Amino acid sequence: MARPVWAGNLSFGLVSLPVGLYTATDSHTIRFHQLQRGTSDRIRNRRVNERTGNEVELDDIVKGYDTGGEYVLVEPAELDDIAPGRSRSLEINGFVDLTEVDPIFFDKTYYLGPRGKGFDKVYSLLEQALAKAGKAGIATFVMRQHEYLVALKAENGLLTLHTLHWADEVRDPKAEIDGLPGKARTSDKELKMAEQLIGAMTMAWDPAAFHDTFQEKVAALIAAKRAGDTVEKAEPAAEPTGAVDLMEALRASVERAASPKATGGKATTSGKATAAKKPAAKKRIRSAPKKDDLDGLSKADLYKKATAAHLPGRSHMTREDLVKALSRT
Repeated sequence: MARPVWAGNLSFGLVSLPVGLYTATDSHTIRFHQLQRGTSDRIRNRRVNERTGNEVELDDIVKGYDTGGEYVLVEPAELDDIAPGRSRSLEINGFVDLTEVDPIFFDKTYYLGPRGKGFDKVYSLLEQALAKAGKAGIATFVMRQHEYLVALKAENGLLTLHTLHWADEVRDPKAEIDGLPGKARTSDKELKMAEQLIGAMTMAWDPAAFHDTFQEKVAALIAAKRAGDTVEKAEPAAEPTGAVDLMEALRASVERAASPKATGGKATTSGKATAAKKPAAKKRIRSAPKKDDLDGLSKADLYKKATAAHLPGRSHMTREDLVKALSRT
């Protein structure tokens, strides 16, 4: 069993519950060591005194606040001494509706579990009450010499704790982004087509259906380099859609989303959203490129030809799939 990253007392009103805080998520990022180019020599970060060049032990390091030419020194223990409840108190200040907390405030999630025997009833009571009320408890507490604003929620039969950003940590988008368009003028047809696209692409939320494909590609790159092989480069990024091409891009997107080929053999429909039918284009005869000619092209070049030929599902095709599809056009 995992050890809690924090332990203390959760209190609401005059009710107190000893709890432990457990990390709820994990990272599967592939990590690399730093090496000097041309060697197998590791590069390591060290704590070095910038005046003497000597390495300094962790126990000999204190915190210093620069006041402009002079440092105010603070020992780690002094930070613990001034922490509310000596860093062991998690007191709920009040309860708010879950919908009131904007998603931008949420940071990291923890599981909250009871500690010690005889507190199951108190834990379960708070979880059930929060779930029934649809509210979150707002509190502050100190962990590892930092104070956190948190939201306590009931989720799937247990209590979870979500650290929140402080209000002054959330940046103003108007101050950060130049040239925000606001509500640009759009035609009724464009808006209706965009709504149809959203409807055609509506799906049930299933987080297990998604996985980190970039990490898989990194693992494949490492395996290929280890075997002395090469790895194909990724497909080029899509070209930006200009205002002139917007309507056509929306129409093609709706048709693709509703295509059985693009949705695994089943057209996607949702509510009133239906794929807009494109007028039948006049047939024209064109000669298909020879397979021998296509075999010599890179995947990027094949993708460009597939884009020009408006091949559906091209973004999901392998190089071999692109060759086969282009040879049939």
